[in-house]
Amino acid sequence: MQDNSLDEQLISAWVRLTGILKNTRITKGMVYNEAIVMLVAYNRYREDGEGLVSFKEIVSETRMLKSLVNRTIDSLVQKGHLARCEGKDKRTTFVRIVPENLSDYLAVHEQSLALARSLTEVIGEEDARNFVRIVNKILAAQKKE
Repeated sequence: MQDNSLDEQLISAWVRLTGILKNTRITKGMVYNEAIVMLVAYNRYREDGEGLVSFKEIVSETRMLKSLVNRTIDSLVQKGHLARCEGKDKRTTFVRIVPENLSDYLAVHEQSLALARSLTEVIGEEDARNFVRIVNKILAAQKKE
Protein backbone atom coordinates (compact mmCIF):
# COMPACT_ATOMS: atom_id res chain seq x y z
CA MET A 1 0.00 0.00 0.00
CA GLN A 2 1.45 3.32 -1.08
CA ASP A 3 1.18 6.35 1.20
CA ASN A 4 0.65 9.48 -0.89
CA SER A 5 0.63 11.89 2.03
CA LEU A 6 2.19 15.29 1.46
CA ASP A 7 5.05 14.32 3.80
CA GLU A 8 5.86 11.26 1.67
CA GLN A 9 5.61 13.29 -1.53
CA LEU A 10 7.90 15.97 -0.12
CA ILE A 11 10.56 13.44 0.90
CA SER A 12 10.38 11.68 -2.47
CA ALA A 13 10.61 14.97 -4.37
CA TRP A 14 13.59 16.05 -2.26
CA VAL A 15 15.43 12.76 -2.84
CA ARG A 16 14.82 12.91 -6.60
CA LEU A 17 15.90 16.57 -6.81
CA THR A 18 19.10 16.05 -4.83
CA GLY A 19 19.84 13.02 -7.03
CA ILE A 20 19.52 15.18 -10.14
CA LEU A 21 21.75 17.89 -8.67
CA LYS A 22 24.33 15.34 -7.54
CA ASN A 23 24.36 13.54 -10.88
CA THR A 24 24.64 16.83 -12.77
CA ARG A 25 27.82 17.50 -10.81
CA ILE A 26 26.86 21.03 -9.90
CA THR A 27 30.50 21.71 -8.93
CA LYS A 28 32.21 19.96 -11.83
CA GLY A 29 35.93 20.72 -11.79
CA MET A 30 36.21 21.18 -8.02
CA VAL A 31 35.53 18.97 -5.02
CA TYR A 32 31.96 19.68 -3.88
CA ASN A 33 32.89 20.70 -0.31
CA GLU A 34 35.62 22.98 -1.63
CA ALA A 35 33.17 24.67 -3.97
CA ILE A 36 30.68 25.16 -1.13
CA VAL A 37 33.29 26.76 1.15
CA MET A 38 34.49 28.90 -1.74
CA LEU A 39 30.91 30.04 -2.38
CA VAL A 40 30.63 31.33 1.20
CA ALA A 41 33.95 33.18 0.89
CA TYR A 42 33.10 34.42 -2.63
CA ASN A 43 29.75 35.79 -1.50
CA ARG A 44 31.54 37.73 1.23
CA TYR A 45 34.14 38.90 -1.30
CA ARG A 46 31.36 40.23 -3.54
CA GLU A 47 29.83 42.04 -0.56
CA ASP A 48 32.94 43.77 0.76
CA GLY A 49 35.77 43.26 -1.75
CA GLU A 50 37.87 41.47 0.86
CA GLY A 51 36.15 38.12 1.39
CA LEU A 52 37.26 37.67 5.00
CA VAL A 53 35.06 35.03 6.62
CA SER A 54 35.40 33.21 9.92
CA PHE A 55 35.67 29.47 10.31
CA LYS A 56 32.60 29.64 12.57
CA GLU A 57 30.58 31.40 9.85
CA ILE A 58 31.53 28.76 7.30
CA VAL A 59 30.44 25.97 9.65
CA SER A 60 27.16 27.78 10.35
CA GLU A 61 26.45 28.59 6.71
CA THR A 62 27.32 25.18 5.27
CA ARG A 63 26.21 22.97 8.19
CA MET A 64 29.33 20.91 7.54
CA LEU A 65 31.17 19.26 10.43
CA LYS A 66 33.95 21.39 11.90
CA SER A 67 36.52 18.72 11.07
CA LEU A 68 35.35 18.62 7.45
CA VAL A 69 35.43 22.42 7.16
CA ASN A 70 38.95 22.40 8.58
CA ARG A 71 40.15 19.75 6.10
CA THR A 72 38.42 21.57 3.25
CA ILE A 73 40.00 24.90 4.20
CA ASP A 74 43.42 23.20 4.49
CA SER A 75 42.99 21.87 0.95
CA LEU A 76 41.88 25.25 -0.42
CA VAL A 77 44.79 27.01 1.29
CA GLN A 78 47.21 24.43 -0.11
CA LYS A 79 45.77 25.01 -3.61
CA GLY A 80 46.12 28.78 -3.19
CA HIS A 81 42.38 29.60 -3.33
CA LEU A 82 42.13 30.78 0.28
CA ALA A 83 44.56 32.30 2.77
CA ARG A 84 44.31 31.90 6.54
CA CYS A 85 44.18 35.10 8.59
CA GLU A 86 44.11 35.69 12.32
CA GLY A 87 41.46 37.90 13.82
CA LYS A 88 41.85 40.32 16.71
CA ASP A 89 41.16 37.38 18.99
CA LYS A 90 43.68 34.60 18.35
CA ARG A 91 40.96 32.01 19.03
CA THR A 92 39.10 33.03 15.86
CA THR A 93 40.41 31.82 12.53
CA PHE A 94 39.50 33.61 9.33
CA VAL A 95 40.09 32.83 5.70
CA ARG A 96 39.93 35.11 2.73
CA ILE A 97 39.72 34.69 -1.00
CA VAL A 98 42.98 34.97 -2.90
CA PRO A 99 41.77 37.19 -5.77
CA GLU A 100 44.65 36.24 -8.06
CA ASN A 101 43.51 32.61 -7.96
CA LEU A 102 39.78 33.17 -8.20
CA SER A 103 39.48 32.16 -11.87
CA ASP A 104 39.44 28.40 -11.13
CA TYR A 105 36.52 28.81 -8.74
CA LEU A 106 34.70 31.20 -11.08
CA ALA A 107 34.80 28.60 -13.87
CA VAL A 108 33.13 26.08 -11.53
CA HIS A 109 30.69 28.73 -10.31
CA GLU A 110 29.73 29.59 -13.90
CA GLN A 111 28.81 25.93 -14.50
CA SER A 112 26.60 26.04 -11.39
CA LEU A 113 24.98 29.25 -12.65
CA ALA A 114 24.35 27.61 -16.03
CA LEU A 115 22.55 24.77 -14.25
CA ALA A 116 20.50 27.29 -12.27
CA ARG A 117 19.57 29.09 -15.50
CA SER A 118 18.48 25.83 -17.12
CA LEU A 119 16.37 24.96 -14.07
CA THR A 120 14.78 28.41 -14.25
CA GLU A 121 13.93 27.78 -17.91
CA VAL A 122 12.15 24.57 -16.89
CA ILE A 123 10.17 25.92 -13.93
CA GLY A 124 9.88 29.58 -14.91
CA GLU A 125 11.11 32.69 -13.16
CA GLU A 126 8.14 32.98 -10.79
CA ASP A 127 8.53 29.41 -9.51
CA ALA A 128 12.30 29.90 -9.24
CA ARG A 129 11.72 32.96 -7.04
CA ASN A 130 9.19 30.97 -5.01
CA PHE A 131 11.69 28.14 -4.61
CA VAL A 132 14.30 30.58 -3.26
CA ARG A 133 11.70 32.11 -0.93
CA ILE A 134 10.66 28.68 0.37
CA VAL A 135 14.25 27.53 0.93
CA ASN A 136 15.04 30.76 2.78
CA LYS A 137 11.94 30.26 4.92
CA ILE A 138 13.07 26.72 5.80
CA LEU A 139 16.58 27.97 6.62
CA ALA A 140 15.23 30.74 8.85
CA ALA A 141 13.14 28.21 10.76
CA GLN A 142 16.18 25.93 11.19
CA LYS A 143 18.25 28.78 12.62
CA LYS A 144 15.63 29.32 15.32
CA GLU A 145 15.93 25.72 16.50
